[in-house]
Amino acid sequence: MKPSLIVSRLPFSMPSRETFTIKPIRDFLSAQLKEHEIIVDPFARNSELATITNDLNPDTSAQHHMKADDFLRMLIDEGVKADVILIDPPYSPRQVKECYDSLGLDVTSSDTQTSRTMSIINTLSAQVLRTGGKAISFGWNSNGVGLKNNMRKTEVHLVPHGSQLHDTIITVEVKE
Repeated sequence: MKPSLIVSRLPFSMPSRETFTIKPIRDFLSAQLKEHEIIVDPFARNSELATITNDLNPDTSAQHHMKADDFLRMLIDEGVKADVILIDPPYSPRQVKECYDSLGLDVTSSDTQTSRTMSIINTLSAQVLRTGGKAISFGWNSNGVGLKNNMRKTEVHLVPHGSQLHDTIITVEVKE
């Protein structure tokens, strides 16, 4: 028998560029991350929830400041096996462009092809996770890391932001 998928609607909250400061998301992650030792965040901004953090922007409090795919390749080369990986990238090509522009970096068409870029990030994320580890993804869809990467979706949560604002969708998957 297949395990059931948990689907829920978390409380309404206004959106924020700092996703993990949104109260229902912060509370959700607080419960999810208990008792996990190695938590990786390739798009950390200023979040302090993970034990190994990265953000392209050198003005953030992340430990590393690399492109997410380079950061994940570095962890793979170092043999890191994470209990949890948090995946909270810019959600749209416009947000990617704004991020690059704010850092004075040239953005290419391949940088803004979010489906192509996320396919690479998802594959690398799955390689960083230990078997039984969790990938927790945030965005405007529930695609997550995906079946092709040996992941089983266990939870999907919706955080409504109201009016015409995009809701945040949280997808939790376990590596099999």
